[in-house]
Amino acid sequence: MERPQLSAEHGRLLRRVLAILCVLLAAWFAWSGWQQHRDESRRQGIQSARDASAEAIGAALKAEFTRMQAQLDKADVRQAVAAGDFANAGIRLAEGWDGADAARVFGPDLDSAYTVLTAEGAQAGGYGRLAALEAAIAQNAPVAWIVGDAGKPGVEVAAPLHADDDLVAVAAVRMPLTRVTAPIEQAPLPAGTYLALRQGSHSVLERGDDTLKGGAESLARKIAGSEWRIAAAVPDVAGGPFGLGAVGCWGAALAFLLLGAFASVAHKFQLRRKPAEAAEEVSEQTLAESLQAAPVAEPPPVPAAGVEPAAPAAGKVMIDAGIFRAYDIRGVVGQSLDAGIAELIGHAVGSVMQEQGLDDIVIGRDGRLSGPELTEGLVRGLRTAGRNVIDIGLAPTPLTYFGAYHLRAGSCISVTGSHNPPDYNGFKIVVGGETLSGDAITDLYARIAEDRLHTSDVQGRLEQRDINDDYIERVSSDVQIERPLKVVVDAGNGVAGELGPRVLEAIGAEVTPLYCEIDGTFPNHHPDPSEPHNLADLIQMVDRLDADLGIAFDGDGDRLGVVTRTGENIFPDRLLMLFAADVLERNPGAVIIFDVKCTGRLPGYILRHGGSPLMWKTGHSLIKGKMRETDAELAGEMSGHFFFKERWYGFDDGIYAAARLLEILAMHPEGPGEALAALPDGMSTPEIKVDAPEGNPHAFVDAFREKASFEGARLSTIDGLRVDWPDGWGLVRASNTTPVLVLRFDADSQDALKRIQSEFRTQLLAVRPDLKLPF
Repeated sequence: MERPQLSAEHGRLLRRVLAILCVLLAAWFAWSGWQQHRDESRRQGIQSARDASAEAIGAALKAEFTRMQAQLDKADVRQAVAAGDFANAGIRLAEGWDGADAARVFGPDLDSAYTVLTAEGAQAGGYGRLAALEAAIAQNAPVAWIVGDAGKPGVEVAAPLHADDDLVAVAAVRMPLTRVTAPIEQAPLPAGTYLALRQGSHSVLERGDDTLKGGAESLARKIAGSEWRIAAAVPDVAGGPFGLGAVGCWGAALAFLLLGAFASVAHKFQLRRKPAEAAEEVSEQTLAESLQAAPVAEPPPVPAAGVEPAAPAAGKVMIDAGIFRAYDIRGVVGQSLDAGIAELIGHAVGSVMQEQGLDDIVIGRDGRLSGPELTEGLVRGLRTAGRNVIDIGLAPTPLTYFGAYHLRAGSCISVTGSHNPPDYNGFKIVVGGETLSGDAITDLYARIAEDRLHTSDVQGRLEQRDINDDYIERVSSDVQIERPLKVVVDAGNGVAGELGPRVLEAIGAEVTPLYCEIDGTFPNHHPDPSEPHNLADLIQMVDRLDADLGIAFDGDGDRLGVVTRTGENIFPDRLLMLFAADVLERNPGAVIIFDVKCTGRLPGYILRHGGSPLMWKTGHSLIKGKMRETDAELAGEMSGHFFFKERWYGFDDGIYAAARLLEILAMHPEGPGEALAALPDGMSTPEIKVDAPEGNPHAFVDAFREKASFEGARLSTIDGLRVDWPDGWGLVRASNTTPVLVLRFDADSQDALKRIQSEFRTQLLAVRPDLKLPF
């Protein structure tokens, strides 16, 4: 007599649960429908604001172009141009033009524009104006650029002036920025949306929720007559359940409401049924039982400090002065470098830090087999000097640099042999934010040789830290690509093999790793992307997977190599063109530094994009020193080092450079290969490395500079000897890392390249007839 009663109670409970479930489902579908309706309304609203702004700015721009042409057609302007009085023509050009400022007229060769720029810099309109003038000539039409010279953003309108179909002058006028920003500032924006005026990758004006800016290109619209666009975005809203739209969701909500109502009254229509069979019991495991059954993960072991052997006496350790190079310390392990020498180097660096009042230093090492032993010696020396050491373990050199900033230490040492053979190792040293080079490096040797080492009464602390996730978060917060790119990453078994792919995946790329297992013997190929034969496997993999791009890192991750889908090796000096154009969109007039091995087409490219090019010596520490001196925003070397001060820290970082490259290429609708192919190119060689006589490249280069004679060419002795002709150039310099001569040649044509190489060959063999040259 009890079972029917239980069944009735169960029935009522089930009907109530079903009714509640139907109400919840109805609410879910109704909410989804409302979300989609609101999203569509916001999308329509932001698109209307975008379209209205684009049309208004386009109309304003067209009006300024028309006014520019009318002003250029004035009789007094044309008379002044015909007389060659360009200064007077500029004055007449601005007369009667409301808002026009800094009007200038230049000859068609722009020689006077470059001269004025050199003399007056940003006061004369700056590099942004020069870029606009060049664009007006190239397009043979009026152009408008947003420039920020001298910290005063404005609209630079430039246009050519013709007489009988001949170009006779180019004019430029500065207009207030409000001429193009007012429509965006006045546009009604739906709540929670984003609208921006963009030039290249630079947002000139932003409104709304700037957290949406990363995906704003999907709703971007180009502004007619310009290189500008209006970018827009709305929050992402998930589609309705089962792909239903707003109306479908509301219909489903109504259906579930009706079903719930029926379930609540269904008992009134029930027929008598046989008792249900008893449900099979299901045994459930409790949370406590689950925790007891789960294996307990042991915490990772912390490396023990161990028993520290006594430091060898300085007077009894023979140190090869040759390992103290121009911009780092590097030697052969077991011959010129061991743990004892590393300890003395650490003691010397710690002594320098003590004199400067610096306490903390970050240490990281690459994947070479000698790394742990050398690191232990280095740490002992630093702690003997009383310095506190933060050991971040296996780390690409840029991660170690990043650690000095992120952990607020200000000093760091990367234990790395970079791209050298496996038996090499060394130290890249930063003290107080300055990379040691030149005299500062040789001073370390002098301190050791003269026993000028500080020994603290209290040994410094040792701490282990893992900052990989912090680095990934910092890069991915700065860079997110507009669309996914398929990338193959070849780390050559170097230390960037673990971190590099993770960073590129975090910014939105689809990454296929190649030789990314860290192995200090480098079993597959040498980790040096500047050598084309080291890129053969990467080219093959990119082709096999039909990837967008191939990325290569060197042994410690501070250099970058790039290959395209078609197998072309994009030399770093051409990559620097791409980076420079991007940086200069946001920083007109910025100094861009390049080393003596870069193409002769680079300075002109930088000038035409509104920048100030500066050639300097090769060497990461030398380049960084020059960046601080000139306040440069960007620098690069032919070896693949790239230094971003804009949005980054100014140190060379191959992983971050790869992220910035993908950011730029993802914005090109024609694809990465086509975007890279559009960069100026000619005939050039990679770096050619020749064994130096007697293993002393510097002595040979000094002799070559004294004896060589090149007629009709301009000679530069900034670093080695660079010889420039109108149609190309050649270079020979001494490597500061290995005992080789480094040569490179670049020309406008194959014939010019062969001629330049032949002249160099003759001059080189005149100095040393037994020199083995591969050309």
